[in-house]
Amino acid sequence: MKKIAIYGKGGIGKSTTVSNLSAALARRGLRVVQIGCDPKADSTKGLTGGRQITSVLEVLRAKKTGSTLDDLVVEGDLGVLCVEAGGPTPGIGCAGRGIIAAFDRLEELDAWGRLAPDVVLFDVLGDVVCGGFAMPMRKGYADEVAIVSSGEMMALYAAHNIASALANFATRGYARLAGIIQNSRNVPDEDDLVRRAAAELNTAVIGIIPRCELVQKAEDQGRTVVACFPDSAQAGVYLALSRLLVPDAATEVAHAGAAPATPPLAAAS
Repeated sequence: MKKIAIYGKGGIGKSTTVSNLSAALARRGLRVVQIGCDPKADSTKGLTGGRQITSVLEVLRAKKTGSTLDDLVVEGDLGVLCVEAGGPTPGIGCAGRGIIAAFDRLEELDAWGRLAPDVVLFDVLGDVVCGGFAMPMRKGYADEVAIVSSGEMMALYAAHNIASALANFATRGYARLAGIIQNSRNVPDEDDLVRRAAAELNTAVIGIIPRCELVQKAEDQGRTVVACFPDSAQAGVYLALSRLLVPDAATEVAHAGAAPATPPLAAAS
C-alpha cells in the first residue's frame, strides 16, 4: 500500500487534481481510497456525480462509537473509495481536530486492513500546515507528500511553507517530499517560475497539468476528466502523472500481498 498526501493552496485545483489521479489509478486496476481533509468536505464530489457525501465528523456526531466503515466510506466513480473527514460546525471548534478525529476512527475500524487499498490519497488544505492539517505528513499516515502549485505568488508561497514544514520535521519521521505538481494557470513564464521555486526547495516539478476546457466540462457533470473523457490528451496527462507517483512495479508488489477486499460499500448515486 502506498499513501500519498497532496497539499496545496486553497483554490489551486488540488481536489480536481487528486480526484483525477484517483480515477487514473483506478483505471489502471488499482484499489484506491481518497480522503478529503478539508472542512468543506468537497474533495470527492468529482467522483460521486457532484454529490457531497456525509463526512466522518457528521457520522460521529450522529452515531458516536456506533459508526461502521459502511457509514464512512462511499464507493464512487471507477470504484474509488471516498472518505471526507469534514469539520466542526462553522464558528465552533477546530477544523484541524476534525482530521484527527476522523483518522482516529478509521484506525479504530482497521480501515486499511479491511479495505485493502493499493493506494491512499489524502487531499489536504495547504494554507495551514499546523495541528490536524499536518497529520497526513506524519509517519504512519503518508509515505510521500506532493504539492500542487501554479506560478501564482500565493500558490508558490503556500508550497514553500509546506516544504519548509517537511524539512523542519524530517528528523521526526515525516513523509518525504516527492515534488511539485504544476496545475497551470497560464501565468507568464509559469513553467520557469515553478521550476525555479522547486529548485529552491531542493525538489523537482514531477508533472505539468495544462489548462484544458475538458476539466470544467467534466466537473459540470460531477465527474473527472479521466472518467468522462478517457481517450483525451488531458486524461493521458493524469494517467502519466499517476505512473510517476505510483509506478507499475510498486503496484505489482502491492497486489501480491493484498488481503481479500471487504464486501462492496454503498455506491454513490
